[in-house]
Amino acid sequence: MRLGRPGSGCTERCVRRADCIVIAPSLVPKQAGVRVKTDSRDAMKLARFLRSGDLTAIHVPDASTEAMRDLERAREDAKNAERVARHQLSKFLLRQGKRYVGTTWTDKHMAWVRTLPFEQEARVLVDYVHAVEEASARVMRLDKDIAQLVESWSLKPLVQALQGLRGVRLLTAVVLAAELGDMARFAKPAQLMGYLGLVPSEHSSGESTKRGGITRTGNTHVRRVLVESAWAYRFKPALGPRLRKRNEPLSQPVRAIAWKAQLRLHGRYARMLARGKNKQQTVTAVARELAGFVWAIAHQNELLAA
Repeated sequence: MRLGRPGSGCTERCVRRADCIVIAPSLVPKQAGVRVKTDSRDAMKLARFLRSGDLTAIHVPDASTEAMRDLERAREDAKNAERVARHQLSKFLLRQGKRYVGTTWTDKHMAWVRTLPFEQEARVLVDYVHAVEEASARVMRLDKDIAQLVESWSLKPLVQALQGLRGVRLLTAVVLAAELGDMARFAKPAQLMGYLGLVPSEHSSGESTKRGGITRTGNTHVRRVLVESAWAYRFKPALGPRLRKRNEPLSQPVRAIAWKAQLRLHGRYARMLARGKNKQQTVTAVARELAGFVWAIAHQNELLAA
C-alpha cells in the first residue's frame, strides 16, 4: 500500500485498485512551530496514523456496483421530482377548490383530474398533468433498468437474500447492496449501525453523561430506506403471499433470520410505544436493529463467497 497526496504521482487508477491512500495536504496534522513540510515527512506521519488505527478505511466499489449505485440514486432523484410535480398539481387544484375523495395518484384519480372543467386555467392544468406524467414515466423507466441490471450484477444473491426481510423489496435491497458494498468490512453489527448514523449521540465529561438523538453520520441513502422499511414492523409477524414468494428461493438460515427479525422488531416496536416513546423515535430504534439483521444475512457464508 502506498501513501501519497494529490500531484505526487498517484492516479485515479491507483486509487481504484485500492493499493494507495491519497490524502489532501491540509488533512495532515502539523505541530505548532514546525515549518518544514515535505512529502516524505507527510508519508511518515500517515504511516504512523495508519499503524495506530487513526485512519478510517474506505471501500472502493467495482465498476458494476458503482453503476448500480448511480442508477438507484438517479431513481431517487426522479422520485423526488415526481413528488414535487404531484405537490404542485395538488396545490393548484386546491386553489381552484377541487378536492378528490379517495386514494390519490391512481389511474382513477388522474382520469378525474383530466376531466375537470376549466376555462382560463385549462392550459395550466394540462401543463401540470404533463409534468406529473413525465416524472412518473421516468421513475418507471429507471425501475425497469434497475431490475434488468440486477440480473447481471455480482451482488444479485445478496439482493435476493435481503428481500426475505419484511419491508425490503427489490429497490430497497438494491440500495442496501449498492451503497454498502462489501459487507465483510463490518466485523460486528454495531459497526454497521455506527456507520449509518443510527446510534445515539453522546456528550459526556466526568460524571456528566448526556445522550442525544442519532448521529446521522454515514450513508444517508441507506439510513433513509432502513427507516422506511422499519415501519413495516408495526404489524404483527406474518408471511403474506408476496413475502412468502420472496422467501421461497432463499436458504433456511436466511429465512430463519428474516422470521426472527419480524418477531424481535415487532416486539420492540410494541414495547417502546407502551413506554410512551413517540412513533418516530420507535421506528428509528427499529431501523437500527434492522441494520443488524441486514448484517447477519449479508454474513452468511454463501453470500460472502459470492
